[in-house]
Amino acid sequence: MRFKTSIRNIQTFSTSLSTLGKVAWVRLDDDSVRFTIIPETGTQVWASLSIESIFEDYTIQSAAPNNTINLELPLPPLHRALKSAINATSASIRLTKKDGVPVLSLTIITNTVSSGNSAGGFLNPANADPFGDNVFREESLDANMGREREAIVTQDIPIRVLTADSVEGIHEPRVREPDAHIVLPSLIQLKAISDRFTKLAMATSYGGARGGASSTASVPKLELAANMHGSLKLSISTDSLNISSVWSGLNNPELDPRQLDGENPENHPSAKLKAAGQDAWSTVRIDGRDWGKVLSVGRLGGRVIACFADEHALILYVYLSNFNDGVDDSVLTYYISSFSV
Repeated sequence: MRFKTSIRNIQTFSTSLSTLGKVAWVRLDDDSVRFTIIPETGTQVWASLSIESIFEDYTIQSAAPNNTINLELPLPPLHRALKSAINATSASIRLTKKDGVPVLSLTIITNTVSSGNSAGGFLNPANADPFGDNVFREESLDANMGREREAIVTQDIPIRVLTADSVEGIHEPRVREPDAHIVLPSLIQLKAISDRFTKLAMATSYGGARGGASSTASVPKLELAANMHGSLKLSISTDSLNISSVWSGLNNPELDPRQLDGENPENHPSAKLKAAGQDAWSTVRIDGRDWGKVLSVGRLGGRVIACFADEHALILYVYLSNFNDGVDDSVLTYYISSFSV
């Protein structure tokens, strides 16, 4: 079993493996990289990335069909390692063993500038001529100039290599057909407003979170709604606060005929919501802090389509640009369950 590659896009790799959970299941094969994060509570992440979008010089080999390798990967140590690699000249990762334990070994190469050795230079009083003669010490040109040095750091991340049978039952959540689908505005802007709403609601509800004792269950929930006429609404409500923000002129993408399975498009829930007019909304309620973490994917850019199953779930499809034309888009899929009223 072999796996070795250079990381082409550290930012995409790090952000894709978001901090929504502590452990990820990673599937590597000849064609793609897939990872899944299923925390006990909160947002699930299902991602399928083209190899070219994050890796280069990709080598994989196993006895399984399509050279598949399944790994259980702890995310906190990986994030720490990748954070140190953001400004690296290059970074590579390989599957190996250390003391009999399987690890992903991340090797980072950086160029650092070291100051030249000026000891003994003309500013050093120890080199002053004791006799007052105009005698000068000759030096090489780069004696006092910074030198660029290459630093190599290797970090080992303990993992588990999983059998194919143990991951066979993992599948994406089954969600009913959405009532609304809409292209979201800038996630950076949406995150800024969402975080502000959540902080205001927590401050008014808990008096500035006195004593820091507010349980996850009691954190105010954001209400997110969309219609099929290009509008998105974000709001939050407590006993002492009721605020909202509305975006209009957004795009409701057409349904993919392949998703309809021969069904009449007019019978689709989104078509019925559209026919109901601009005042008909599909609504979900989500944890503001969890939502803020999801929106961090906005750093990657790309188009994001939100699908609303009213009072049930919100599904985000984040499409990332690939380096090679003709290759299927890499997609990050986020499943967020709606809280009841």
